[in-house]
Amino acid sequence: MASLSKHKNGTRRILFADGQGKRHTIYLGKLPKRESDSIRRFVERILSAQISGQPMDNETARWLSDRPEWLFNKLAGVGLAKRREAATIQKFIRNYIESRIDVKPRTILKYEIVAKKLVEFFGPECLIRDITAGDVDAFRLSLVSLIGESTIGKTMQIAKQFFKSAMRNKLITENPFEDQKTTVGGNPDRFYFVTREETEKVLKACPNAEWRLIVALARFGGLRCPSEHLALRWHDVDWEKGRIHVQSPKTEHHEGKAVRTIPMFPELEAALNDVWERPETEGKTFIINRYRCSNSNLRTQFNRIVRSAGIEPWQKPFQNMRSTRETELANEFPIQVVCQWIGNSPKVAMRHYLQTTDDHFDKAVGRSLDATRNATQSMSDKGVIHATSKTENPVKHGQSVTVDDAKGHKNRPGRTRTRDKGIMSPLL
Repeated sequence: MASLSKHKNGTRRILFADGQGKRHTIYLGKLPKRESDSIRRFVERILSAQISGQPMDNETARWLSDRPEWLFNKLAGVGLAKRREAATIQKFIRNYIESRIDVKPRTILKYEIVAKKLVEFFGPECLIRDITAGDVDAFRLSLVSLIGESTIGKTMQIAKQFFKSAMRNKLITENPFEDQKTTVGGNPDRFYFVTREETEKVLKACPNAEWRLIVALARFGGLRCPSEHLALRWHDVDWEKGRIHVQSPKTEHHEGKAVRTIPMFPELEAALNDVWERPETEGKTFIINRYRCSNSNLRTQFNRIVRSAGIEPWQKPFQNMRSTRETELANEFPIQVVCQWIGNSPKVAMRHYLQTTDDHFDKAVGRSLDATRNATQSMSDKGVIHATSKTENPVKHGQSVTVDDAKGHKNRPGRTRTRDKGIMSPLL
C-alpha cells in the first residue's frame, strides 16, 4: 500500500495512494532506513483504517499523537491526520474555563486566578505546544517569592488540569506540567490553636447573635466557613435528637458526601438558641441571614472582631478554628468518628488539620511522672528495689549496686539496678 524509496541525493520518501486512488508523497529527508521503514509501516496502518472506515488501533493512535511537529504536519498535509490547532495559551484556557459549566463559581474563580498567572508569565500569544517542561520549571520558580508552597501546589495542579485537556483534544502531544509536584502537606507554621479562652473573648466582642453563631459553628462545630454556614437551614437542626445535618457544597459531588451529621455540642446549642429566639428569625429558612450577600467578606469582619477582643488575628482564621476543633475531638473520640463529623479523611486530617499542642506535651509529661512514681512505689513495696550499697564488697544475690560513670563519679540518687533477675529500676 505504501512504498519507501530513496532519491539519488540520499533523501527518502514514502509513496502511497489513498482510498480514492490519489497518489501522495511524504518527504522524510535523510532519515535512516530503519526509521523511515517504521514510519512507512504506520502509514500503511493509518491508510488501512481510513479505507476500511474503522478506528485506528491503540498503538497506531499513540504513535500518531506522539509524532514531532514536523512529521505530524507532513502526515496531516497528505490527509493522514487532522491538523493540530495552533492554540495560544490565552485563547485555549479561556475556552476551557467557559466550557466548564459543571463546576461551581468559586472553582471558576480559582481557574481565573491560575489563568492570569500563566498568561502573565508566558504571554497571551504563546502557543501551548511550544511550552516545555523547562519553561514550567521557570514558571514555578517565579511563584516562590509571591505565594506559599501550598498555593504553588494548587496552582500547578490546576495548570496541569488545563494542559491535560489540551492533550485530550490533540493540541499537544505531552503535558509539560506532568512531573510537577501538586500535593503539599499542611504548613505547621500556619497552624494556630485557638484556645477556649481566646474564643470566649472573641464571642464577647461579636456585634450580634449571628456573628456569635458563625464563630461557634466554626470553632465548636468544625464547619467550613462560609459555604457550610450559609447552607444551614432551620430544618437541618434536629432539636429532639441533638443533631445538626450539615450540607457540604464542597464535597457534594462525591457519593455520600453531600450531607454529614454532627452532634449538637453544648456550645452550638446555646448559640443556636440565641439566634432562634430573636424576632428577626421569625419565618426565615436559613439560619445565617445577615451576611448572605456575595460582597460580605466574613474574614475581614472577623479579623476586626478579633482585634476588638484584644487578640492579634491569626492566619487562616476559619480554617484554624476548624483545625482546632478537630484536634480537640481527636483527643476524645476515635479518628473515624471525628473525620465523619468534620467531613474529611484521616489522611487529610493528619496532613492539614490535626495539631500538636502544649497540652499534649504537658499531658505526656504528667502521665510519665505519675507512671514512674507508681511503678517505683510498686517495685519498692515488693522488695525489688533496695537501698543502694555503698560498700565495695562483692555483690550478693538480690543486692543492689550503684553504677559509676566513665569518670568514676557516682550516678544521681535513685538510679540503681539490682542483679536479682536483671531488673533495672526506672529513672526518677
